[in-house]
Amino acid sequence: MSVRLHVLSGGRLRSDKGLFTPGRDEGVREAAPVACFLIRHPQALALFDTGCHPDVATEPFKRWGGLAKAFQPEFTPEETVVPELGRVGLSPDDVDLVLCSHLHMDHCGANAFFPRATCVVHARELATARDPKSEGRGYFRADWDHALPWREVEGEQDLFGDGRVVLVPAPGHTPGTLMAAVALDRTGTVLLASDAVIVRENLDEELVPRNTWDAEVWRRSVAEVRRWQARGALVVFGHDARQWAGLRKGPDAYD
Repeated sequence: MSVRLHVLSGGRLRSDKGLFTPGRDEGVREAAPVACFLIRHPQALALFDTGCHPDVATEPFKRWGGLAKAFQPEFTPEETVVPELGRVGLSPDDVDLVLCSHLHMDHCGANAFFPRATCVVHARELATARDPKSEGRGYFRADWDHALPWREVEGEQDLFGDGRVVLVPAPGHTPGTLMAAVALDRTGTVLLASDAVIVRENLDEELVPRNTWDAEVWRRSVAEVRRWQARGALVVFGHDARQWAGLRKGPDAYD
């Protein structure tokens, strides 16, 4: 049984690197990748995160308001997930599951393009997004509130019952952040950490990003990432420009 993993672009955002690494790189504005991951499993096609909505490339303030200043889009509509899927021979209708690491605007912005998919999300994350106080604080109803079926999870979930795709709760960045551990035959296990670990420095030096919901909870999740890493997993960070440059992308899948 073969599982393959494609790394796809979901956009690119320029922000103050010091937001992710307090005390270092303050004021240094760096363009960081927004990643999506297509998981080809014999039972289903699953997309881990959908990145930014393509309209963010042309009308960022209309979509995100003032947050478009802090996270400045630097991409074209063609550098988002739907065109990226086309480059691997797929359309949105081919996707069975959208796995939401969390519901911030740069991770679920294109959810609406997947009308056949079931959205898998942590129950606490969906509750947080639905809280009116969350609107505009990284959460925008225009990105996540669509007529799509939700499957809410809480603990660790073996998605297909074979250990090949395991959803791992990793709260801290948000109340319901999820990671995905993908077991591949040749590459081994790839841990898609999303914003549980935004850049490598968060893991290696335990620098707590400023946009963290709860620092103590975050540290416990980072300890969980380290346990996966100690077992040999390749950790893919949420927005690490240097790591992104070295990843295979598009049709050049990991297997």
